[in-house]
Amino acid sequence: MATPIKTHKVSHVVLNVSDVERSAKFYTEILGFKISDHNPIGMVFLRNHTDHHTIALAPGPKDATLAPRDKYLTFHHVALEVDSMDDLFAAREFLQQQGIELEYEGRRGAGCNAGLEFRDPDGYMVELTCQMDQIGWDGQSRPHDQHRPVKTLEEAAANPVLPR
Repeated sequence: MATPIKTHKVSHVVLNVSDVERSAKFYTEILGFKISDHNPIGMVFLRNHTDHHTIALAPGPKDATLAPRDKYLTFHHVALEVDSMDDLFAAREFLQQQGIELEYEGRRGAGCNAGLEFRDPDGYMVELTCQMDQIGWDGQSRPHDQHRPVKTLEEAAANPVLPR
């Protein structure tokens, strides 16, 4: 079967962690990432180039160190980058034709990237995304009041985020 989905890079990976601050320190001080942003639920977004984020750290439940680690401290999702909104629309149609349920579509916030989320056969979350903010010469992320979250691809296309 031919697929219209043509990804060209792994956009980002999100990990559920037991201690966001400790993990952020590891990724910045040991692996050389830079913090781009934070969000209201406690996630930290890290970059190693100009993409807004390459790795994000999401807080696991408060009892994650006591609960079974495989239940709470797991892989969150992988994001695969496509070229454009048109590619996301084509991917959505194709995924729906294949009976694959979408868990999310639109634009959330940090990074201002539009995307679709769905699960692979083992239940791992996969995101197809485009339009990731780039961090410019000043090293600063876009202010949160410019994120423009939306709940559909149509809204994302109709309400693009202005260039920084």
